[in-house]
Amino acid sequence: MTHVDWYIEGPAYGNCNCGYACPCQFEEDPTHGHCRGFEVMKITNGHFGDLNLTGLKVAVLYAWPGPIYQGDGEMQLIIDETASEQQRKALETVLTGGETDEEATHWWVFRAMSPTLHDTIYAPIEMDADIEARRAKVRIGDVLSSEGRPISPPHGDGEHRVRIDMPNGIEFSVAEVGSASTTSRTAIELDLRDSYGQWHFMKHGPSGVVQ
Repeated sequence: MTHVDWYIEGPAYGNCNCGYACPCQFEEDPTHGHCRGFEVMKITNGHFGDLNLTGLKVAVLYAWPGPIYQGDGEMQLIIDETASEQQRKALETVLTGGETDEEATHWWVFRAMSPTLHDTIYAPIEMDADIEARRAKVRIGDVLSSEGRPISPPHGDGEHRVRIDMPNGIEFSVAEVGSASTTSRTAIELDLRDSYGQWHFMKHGPSGVVQ
């Protein structure tokens, strides 16, 4: 199947309710039996056909009553309020798995497993993320705030560092793992404290992760 030629890359940061070693990355059920969280990214290079997407920021909130693969979930998109009408439509398409090979991206999977898609929010997105340092600060209007930091080992001072390497992943190839806390007051409410934080440089196209 021929898709619109699109590409998005940029730093991404996310936080979910799982423990630091998110079982979902290892094909196991989530830590607490259900899944909810969010991700945000800044598009440092991107296009949808001839439409330039560079410089925009986006976020995706999600929730499932059980493991993702059991479905019955919900999603909500947040798109930079500065995006034009055309850019908004393009990003909504990509972030819900449109113009994408089947099962090629986590966005495709998230949408397939989420019969409920809430109305998109258009808001100012402030994002400061340092992937290698495992630090992030995010504020999206008055609806979401998040902070990420390195994991502090329980036995003393210092910073614990661990990565997840997924050569055939549909979300990333390599991600840094840390601790994160997030609150949101959207259709999908979050109140996460010191749970799984994830940092990576996202590269997505119609066939999935671009190596």
